[in-house]
Amino acid sequence: MTRVATVPLQQTLSSAIQRSQQSLATSQLQLATEKKVNDYAGLGLDAVRTLSARSMLATQETYKTNISRVSTTLSLYQANLEQIDGSMADLREELFSAVGTGNSPGLQEMIEDAFSGLRASLNAEEGGVPLFAGSQTSDTPFIPQTLQDTVGLDAADAFGNDGVRQSTRAGEGVDVAYGIGASDVAGKLIPAFRALAEAGPFGETLTDDQKAAITAALDLLDTGITGVRSVNASNGRKQAQVETLATRAEDRVDLLTSVIGSVEDADLGQVAIDITQRQTILQASYSVFSQLSSMSLVNFLD
Repeated sequence: MTRVATVPLQQTLSSAIQRSQQSLATSQLQLATEKKVNDYAGLGLDAVRTLSARSMLATQETYKTNISRVSTTLSLYQANLEQIDGSMADLREELFSAVGTGNSPGLQEMIEDAFSGLRASLNAEEGGVPLFAGSQTSDTPFIPQTLQDTVGLDAADAFGNDGVRQSTRAGEGVDVAYGIGASDVAGKLIPAFRALAEAGPFGETLTDDQKAAITAALDLLDTGITGVRSVNASNGRKQAQVETLATRAEDRVDLLTSVIGSVEDADLGQVAIDITQRQTILQASYSVFSQLSSMSLVNFLD
């Protein structure tokens, strides 16, 4: 028998069930993706704001990447400069001791080791590119290969770098110029090594002429060490600037991420509550629909 009275109710309830199923599916999708919607069209008027924020976020992340790369390079500069400073300071102490005592066992070897360490530091590379070369990356920044190569050598001829410095965009309208040339570091050390090379080789004891030469070389070495420390201090100031810019970029990334998240990200706690409620509603709808479908006028006819 046709259940005439229940047909409209069944249709209404069926539509309600479909809406409940759609709402439940939407909530389950939000839980799976952790997003309110799966496309920008679903954001409505907030879509323009979100797209703008995403563009700004991409820019700030680019700044962060640039700053991170520069920070790494500056740290490598610092490590090599401190290595040179420490080596020169040790050599200075040994030279003072030799002049004071007149004894110089192992002095020649120490001078040569200090020179080799200086050469290794100034010819250090980052990703296969010499750190201290400026734009002359195909040439060796520090040319002399041995201590004896400095005999009669003009300081300017000891270097293959140029004065070109790199630059990177680190913020809106902020460009950071950075870079250190080998000649900036060791230009004033070459005269000291030249003086030592021309006074050597040094044996177990020093002659009066060698003492006088080492004394003169010590003055040159002090000037060179001061130059190394000045360059390192300048590099330290650049590191502080880059660190400030990195903090600024990080703060802006966090802010923009928060802005985007407030529009796009779903509240997972609320989503879980919605799923529970919609499941309960849907189950109740199924139950009512089942009961309604089983109703018949026959049950009420005598």
